[in-house]
Amino acid sequence: MLIRRETPDDIRAITDVTDAAFAANPGGEAWLVAELRADTGWLPALSLVAETPSGELVGHVVCTRGTVNGAPALGLGPLSVRPDHQRQGVGKALVHAVLGAADALGEPLVALLGDPKYYSRFGFRSAADYGIEPPNPEWGPYFQVRTLHSYSPNLRGPFRYAEPFERL
Repeated sequence: MLIRRETPDDIRAITDVTDAAFAANPGGEAWLVAELRADTGWLPALSLVAETPSGELVGHVVCTRGTVNGAPALGLGPLSVRPDHQRQGVGKALVHAVLGAADALGEPLVALLGDPKYYSRFGFRSAADYGIEPPNPEWGPYFQVRTLHSYSPNLRGPFRYAEPFERL
């Protein structure tokens, strides 16, 4: 499997993978990815795909510009893996790759809303441990942060995702 940056030719396949991964919410996450792609918070270097040796796209992850108390940070999501390739390490490879790319770009942290059991394996911890407040207080332990090398402990306060997340 190859993890690489998305290209314009991948957009249709990304939509298909996202729709398949989130079949219980058809169009929701695919709509979000399209809206993020058109937003000022879109960071092309942090939209990655997983491709099989035969060139088939089977996964996608994206980080977009967020803020903590107005300072730059990243929001991760959606993470999508085609159902027939789930539980085979595709999601794990995508998350590791996007975290490495974000760190190489000098980003301080990545925040997300997700299952703590899954994301703790990547070093995510409750955002509350870092004094970072979720956009929705009801998210509690599901709102998590992974600090990177440029992180500073004075980065505290409310987190805000890229604008399209606010329209969900």
